[in-house]
Amino acid sequence: MSGAASSPRTTPRTVLISGASIAGPALAYWLHRYGFAVTVVERAPELRTGGYKVDIRGAAIEVVERMGILEDIQRASTDMQTGAYVDDEGKRIATLPADIFGARVDRDDEIMRGELARILYDRTRADVEYLFGDSITSITPITPLAPATSTTSTTSITSITGRSDDHHDSSEATADGVEVTFERGAPRRFDLVVGADGLHSTVRRLTFGPEEQFVRHLGAYISAFSMPNELGLDREELYHAVPGKLICAYSSAGDPAAKGLLVFRSPRLTYDHRDTAQQLALVEDAFDGIGTESSAVGGWREVPRLLEAAHKASDFYFDGMQLIEMDRWSRGRVVLLGDAAHCASPASGQGTGMALVGAYVLAGELAAAGGEPEQAFARYEEQMRGYVEVNHALARKFAQEMTVDTRRQIRFRHLMMRILPHMPWKNLVAKKIAEDVQRGAHAITLKDYPVPGRAAGPAPVAARPAYAA
Repeated sequence: MSGAASSPRTTPRTVLISGASIAGPALAYWLHRYGFAVTVVERAPELRTGGYKVDIRGAAIEVVERMGILEDIQRASTDMQTGAYVDDEGKRIATLPADIFGARVDRDDEIMRGELARILYDRTRADVEYLFGDSITSITPITPLAPATSTTSTTSITSITGRSDDHHDSSEATADGVEVTFERGAPRRFDLVVGADGLHSTVRRLTFGPEEQFVRHLGAYISAFSMPNELGLDREELYHAVPGKLICAYSSAGDPAAKGLLVFRSPRLTYDHRDTAQQLALVEDAFDGIGTESSAVGGWREVPRLLEAAHKASDFYFDGMQLIEMDRWSRGRVVLLGDAAHCASPASGQGTGMALVGAYVLAGELAAAGGEPEQAFARYEEQMRGYVEVNHALARKFAQEMTVDTRRQIRFRHLMMRILPHMPWKNLVAKKIAEDVQRGAHAITLKDYPVPGRAAGPAPVAARPAYAA
């Protein structure tokens, strides 16, 4: 792309979104409706359809309904029926409805992350340019007097904003678009760049500085992976706890395989988040001997089989239970969305909902502000901050509760769950269990953003590899 930076603006504006998981395609959907020309770049060579089950609750239900995908989500629901804690031999100690385990009420639903990604991709692929197999390497603001194609006469955002303070360089205030370079594709100019690229966001690193400034470790790690359904699970999730660790196996509707989930408490570990072998070694070490005769704490006999499945899984996932905490989510013409801006960790159960809601709010504010970033980004943060803070607080609480310290605490939890179904006030207890989660899910009131008449713009493009650009 070329042309003078001072040339008259036309609509739709051009927006580059980094990340094709949930937040990125959801934002692309709304921006396209508002008349923006959208490109999504994704490091993976194709759409990533793995992952664990995710909840859609409260305000997020309103968003997907407005997107017209609520029925798609309902059809792809995990349809979980029951949850149970099991002993070392796999005997069910206590069984409850799955909605109690998931703190779901009313129209709340649950879907596999990969299924939701597919739904969002299918809804946007004809109208949005997808560049798979590529990623951003630099983001450079273009000043009004600078040539749009120059990458040497402008100052890199990395050099002017590689810090977390609120200092505003004059280059930010006068930037008239950004020049982006890629690992594989040719450099291109965009009016705005959105980092929707997750906990380990490249856009955040390039724009705000090293990840370590913003990560708050919650004291635990989580791994998820597909595994053979040798337990014969049918829309059921089984949980087993040993001190400092939680083990789970479950199956969802329509999936012949099962999923394994391993959580362990640990101080912050040093590892490469792209090195699967290194991550598997950390999981092996954490669960070494659990479920075997030689283990001092015993443990579910299925644990060795789960570890074996983790090594064979093509969708193995591992990461810390971590928050991203930032004073601001935008700088110049770059803004962060979803986990890149405010990851609440899997402990919150709200990450997917926050991504969907954030996409709706950011797109709506950009449209309301006529695409001008300063006003739109400020209003986006104003709308989202309280919602994020409530769910960050929940994440801190739930991260501590996912694992317990002693066998005595585990036995007490089992006892409470065993007697709950027989209590006359069990519905009140179930409501109380869901109360905190529901408070987080409803901690924002959505504004109505009218969709204007569509402006003429470039013809839709289909998904293609970045190197074909």
